[in-house]
Amino acid sequence: MEFKGAMGGLYRITEWISRIAFSNILWALCSVPFLFMAVMKIIMVASNQGGPNEQITLNWAMGILAPFTVFPATAALFTVVRKWVMGNTDLSTFRTFFQGYKENYLKSMLGGVIYTLLFVVMYVDVTVYMTQMANFRIVGILMLVLMIILFVSMFNFFSIIVHYQMTFKEVVTNSILLTIARPIRVFSSLLGAGLLAYIGLRYPALYFICIPTLIAMLAFFNFYATYNKLQLQVEKKRLQEEQAAEEAALQKEDGLEDDTDEQDMKRI
Repeated sequence: MEFKGAMGGLYRITEWISRIAFSNILWALCSVPFLFMAVMKIIMVASNQGGPNEQITLNWAMGILAPFTVFPATAALFTVVRKWVMGNTDLSTFRTFFQGYKENYLKSMLGGVIYTLLFVVMYVDVTVYMTQMANFRIVGILMLVLMIILFVSMFNFFSIIVHYQMTFKEVVTNSILLTIARPIRVFSSLLGAGLLAYIGLRYPALYFICIPTLIAMLAFFNFYATYNKLQLQVEKKRLQEEQAAEEAALQKEDGLEDDTDEQDMKRI
């Protein structure tokens, strides 16, 4: 049954709210171990409880759990939002989510290991250079910039995983190259994600309802716009090459005809 007018608009709004909330719940359930440690750390920091050893233990736990929980769950979430952004909304969110979870688990887990290790190394470098080695603070700032670029490249990493059939090496390489080649579009995703995260800090319940899914939708929307633009450029270049080849062939035919005419004139 299809509703029209205001009733139809209200129905579509509630339908989208339920889709986003359900996919967000699936993501949270698959990320429960990591999220539990993250919540424990937030509570510990907010209440000034626990010493440095407890903080370090939680950091290690989060670093170990992230590649095996958050990264595959996020890849599955991107699988769902990819369908939505491309216009396919009449699908089973549950089936699509876990299909993406299964198909992309290995690549997303390996990517999670690499990203986590790089983040840990860069975080330690930034902390050391910015707090303990004042003369090398510029190095700390540079590492901070690289850390931000690495974080932003994760948007492309998940988008490429669910949109292309590539090897793991190609996924990582292209996610970083696309981040550097198209910084404005990608960093607009970062700004939008930052705004959504800020809203989530004001209203924490939104993290369990919609924030991760909305960030994934924004990130893939910008990636897909970049993808379409690159496709148009490739198609335009292909057409230009075909046109140039046709013109070269015509010129070659004209040249052959001129040579034939000259030979005929010489025979006469």
